Amino acid sequence: MNNFQRDCCELLAERFRGGKLDRRGFLTGLVALGAATVAAPGARAAGQELVVVNWGGDAIDAYSAAFAEAYEAATGNKLKIDGSGPLEGSMKTQFESNSVRWDVCDAEPYSAIRLGREGMMEKIDYSIVDRSKIEPGFDGEFYVPSYFYSNVIAYDAARFGDDVPSTWADFWNVEKYPGKRTLYKWMTGVLEAALLADGVAPAELYPLDVDRALAKIEALKPHIVSFWSSGAESQQLLRDGEASMGLLWHTRANLTKQDTEGEVDWTFDQGLVSPSGWTVIKGNPAGAKAAMEFIALAQNPDNQVTLLNELGNGPANPAAHALVSEEMKPVDASSKENLERQIVLQAEWYADHYGTALDKYLALVSS
Repeated sequence: MNNFQRDCCELLAERFRGGKLDRRGFLTGLVALGAATVAAPGARAAGQELVVVNWGGDAIDAYSAAFAEAYEAATGNKLKIDGSGPLEGSMKTQFESNSVRWDVCDAEPYSAIRLGREGMMEKIDYSIVDRSKIEPGFDGEFYVPSYFYSNVIAYDAARFGDDVPSTWADFWNVEKYPGKRTLYKWMTGVLEAALLADGVAPAELYPLDVDRALAKIEALKPHIVSFWSSGAESQQLLRDGEASMGLLWHTRANLTKQDTEGEVDWTFDQGLVSPSGWTVIKGNPAGAKAAMEFIALAQNPDNQVTLLNELGNGPANPAAHALVSEEMKPVDASSKENLERQIVLQAEWYADHYGTALDKYLALVSS
């Protein structure tokens, strides 16, 4: 993670360049992603700078100049977009060297938790950030959700007809559902999928039995055509028929369904859902108050619905769901109806075990 957020930025840029998205929708989507952001009026003195770091990657170059101009015209403040990605090690180094450069980070919740425990992150100020604008149960001590995404089962609907897979046990059942599989290279959601396939009940997933999950993945490995590392790669594997089934981000699964006119389909059943999170390093240049005011502004439900419409990202603000069209409700990963079909990834477990578990997983993937 969070290659997902970088993938969203790239999708917005592709849609904008292809004429499928106008400039207003493009910029609104960037605001909702945090790839381009607007500080609350009056939060900073005119001419000052707010630095937001995200996973924008190459897409940053395509839009930063145009939006920076619009931002300055609207607020009188400077905006710096840093697309280098708020890696946990980078956040830790900035704090320990007393040289914090970023005001707000779109980081992994487990990174925010782990660094927060070490006294490096600001606690979310819920006198500024509105708890009522957060999905219940996701009001973190050191992070606030910015949107939700899910790891789902995508499958060759043309091949499987009316008897389609709906569980991770089905995903592992290569006799009933023949064909190659594809899984995510960076582990998130894959361990949970393997344990569900091995008969573990959703309520009993955590703490994850890593060795049991790896054994289940190893058994499937002869049928895995690729461990994908980017959303575009995962989409291509299903679209081109190289894999008959894959664990995909739901945004890419839905695009693949659209591209193939339904020949590839997907389901939220046993989806593995997680938020992306806003977090603030202690000692940020703009000050904690300005950072919290930005996070509060980012809770705007209209922008979150725009992001859902353009990319499929589930809103983090519960009020946004009432604004979702009937057409987009089946894609909304964080709606009450769809959350009930899914399992929430536990950021606390990842905070405790991510590094060790990832080393074991990557050793298996590369063997």
